[in-house]
Amino acid sequence: MPSPEGFLDIQALTCAQLPGHGQDQADLLSSWYSGWYNGLAKRHYMDIRKGREAEHELIVYCKANPQLRIIQAIDVVFKGMREKLGIKVQVRR
Repeated sequence: MPSPEGFLDIQALTCAQLPGHGQDQADLLSSWYSGWYNGLAKRHYMDIRKGREAEHELIVYCKANPQLRIIQAIDVVFKGMREKLGIKVQVRR
């Protein structure tokens, strides 16, 4: 999975690769993706409780959709969570 130098191509990882790497690795990858995704939205804070819920939802979704890239699954999971909570996202420029 990582290059010989230890790097991961985050945008290329598939859902099939996420659940099979143990909880520590899933936590690490989920945190990285969450930070990246929130950075795109210019949100600079973290809700630990929602983060754990999002990680669980992501793993469940990835197990059901192993062919998707993780970044695609995060988009679906986060949008679903926001919709369920009634959160409207404003695009900041």
